Amino acid sequence: MKSLTKLAFPVIMVALLGLAGCLTPQTGQVYTRGQAQQSLNVYYGTIIDIRPATIKAQNSGLGTILGGVAGGVAGSTIGHGAGSTLAAVGGALAGAAAGNLIEDQAGTKPALEFTIKLEDGRVLAVVQEKDQEANYFRVGDRVRLLESPDGTLRVRQ
Repeated sequence: MKSLTKLAFPVIMVALLGLAGCLTPQTGQVYTRGQAQQSLNVYYGTIIDIRPATIKAQNSGLGTILGGVAGGVAGSTIGHGAGSTLAAVGGALAGAAAGNLIEDQAGTKPALEFTIKLEDGRVLAVVQEKDQEANYFRVGDRVRLLESPDGTLRVRQ
């Protein structure tokens, strides 16, 4: 049983860290599968303001669950009897907190909030994840806004 416990902990931790890979970037260059090969509305405008922002993903709770299980498994290997039970409970609580923190940090990305005056006079604000292309945007730049059928907007040069 102890060898199974020792194997379960790293497997659960790898799954927890893998959550970061499941998050879809929200940059101007990344499209979801459903957005590919769809017609996009194109608007032209001028950037009138750029501000730093943060995109924070909603936690799914999976990090808390996986962390709690991993912590409980790890804690149960400590001691015997009541001591093992207490260590398992303490490990589960600590693991759940750590898993929640890891999922939260993995889902938090630096972003930019663009305020753009369109050619028709409307003013729109668009927030998108900061990527390499974002380093080249400046106030006064003429940009394209691409609107997907689902209403998603992205700023492109």
